[in-house]
Amino acid sequence: MSLMKFRRGLAVVGLALVAQLAGAAEPAVPAQAAPSARIAVKMVVVANFENGADTGDKPGEYQFWVEREHLDQTIAVRGAERPVRRNDQGLYGLILSDMDAFVLDPRFDFSHTYWLFTGISGGNPNEVSVGSAAWARWVVNGDQLREFDDRQVPRDWPYGLFAIGAMKPNALPTDPNGFGSVESPEELGMAYTLNPSLVQWAYELTKGVKIPDTAELAARRKAWVGFPNAQKPPQVILGETLGSKRYWHGSMRNQWAEDWVKLWTGGKGRFVMTNMESQNAAQRIKRYGQLHLLDPQRVLVLRTASNPSMPPPGMDPLATIGDETPGQVAAYEANYRVGVPVIHEILQHWDRYQSVLPGAATQAH
Repeated sequence: MSLMKFRRGLAVVGLALVAQLAGAAEPAVPAQAAPSARIAVKMVVVANFENGADTGDKPGEYQFWVEREHLDQTIAVRGAERPVRRNDQGLYGLILSDMDAFVLDPRFDFSHTYWLFTGISGGNPNEVSVGSAAWARWVVNGDQLREFDDRQVPRDWPYGLFAIGAMKPNALPTDPNGFGSVESPEELGMAYTLNPSLVQWAYELTKGVKIPDTAELAARRKAWVGFPNAQKPPQVILGETLGSKRYWHGSMRNQWAEDWVKLWTGGKGRFVMTNMESQNAAQRIKRYGQLHLLDPQRVLVLRTASNPSMPPPGMDPLATIGDETPGQVAAYEANYRVGVPVIHEILQHWDRYQSVLPGAATQAH
């Protein structure tokens, strides 16, 4: 969650605006073209930002994918900041802010497309160490909420953040002047459930991936006395991602994040990764699924820890907020190392996975 990511997060084009731009574009093929005339996209990897060029300079979230998967072919898409890239095996790559223009481009057919959303995050030290990777079962929205200054909340409140429509923290909406009572958190856009069979399949395929460790990461882990998971070498786990445009940090907000994820997943999810984009990606997935432009059941979210979401014991939060060294490059590496086996498996066995989702295919055998 670097300052660069914050700035880029503010610059992301809204869904409606991009839709207008794409709708105003002159289509490469007629909008009424038969499905057989469109390009069937097999798989897309989505990153959130890149530091500079796509190749050859300081890497961001995208560069390892472009260079190592040889995404050398470029496709200009009207309304996209960068060209969409692809390789001969059928893997496409892009930046999240360009997803809208890509999905709305009538040249492409996404009815059987698999999507892998990747990115670096703040990792919850109660669950993971820096450099670790987590496959999300839920993406939880941390943007829409009510807020009181923590200095003015009732004494029995843990913090001043609570759900719109609720009257206290850790409660679902009941206030008719807010959301009203809630039947499904997903209906409110607060928790997006990913295909559990597909997520479990991806985890089983990659749980043994060796994520590179470094001496500097190991040295920093020693500060996490009393946090056994933060002292482990990088690993692959199952765990939820919380998306919030607010860049928060510290033990008190970490407690809020753990509680918030439990609240909106019915106590089933655990907060592992925090970032500023995953809720935006989930909103896109849901909307385009409703429009039958893509299949939400074919979506995976992989986040990796570039920094802890709170400081080690005894350390001032100001000393650690935004400090992604040496974790940033380690997290880029983990994104690629853990994500690429899933991509290769799907593309190499496309004759199977085009019509049968991997989790279902595994169960069938």
